[in-house]
Amino acid sequence: MTSQMVLTLGRDALTLLLMISMPVLAVVMAVGLVVSIFQAVTQIHEATLAFVPKLIAAMVVFAIAGPWMISTLVDYLRRTIESIPSVIG
Repeated sequence: MTSQMVLTLGRDALTLLLMISMPVLAVVMAVGLVVSIFQAVTQIHEATLAFVPKLIAAMVVFAIAGPWMISTLVDYLRRTIESIPSVIG
């Protein structure tokens, strides 16, 4: 296994990590911004008001994008496992 193969494998793993986590992070960040603006306008500073909508938004995103996330991870793992013989020998 050459250093180029290791770097390519690491780069692909990090790219996959960003690609899979981005939908959840973006939606939770947007919901957090909306809740923060609402809290600033109404001067209601309740911790559960910030936590519960983010949790619900994350669950919705996982319900919608979950199959895509799982299939992408499985494809990556399949490619990685199938490349083991060529890496070893």
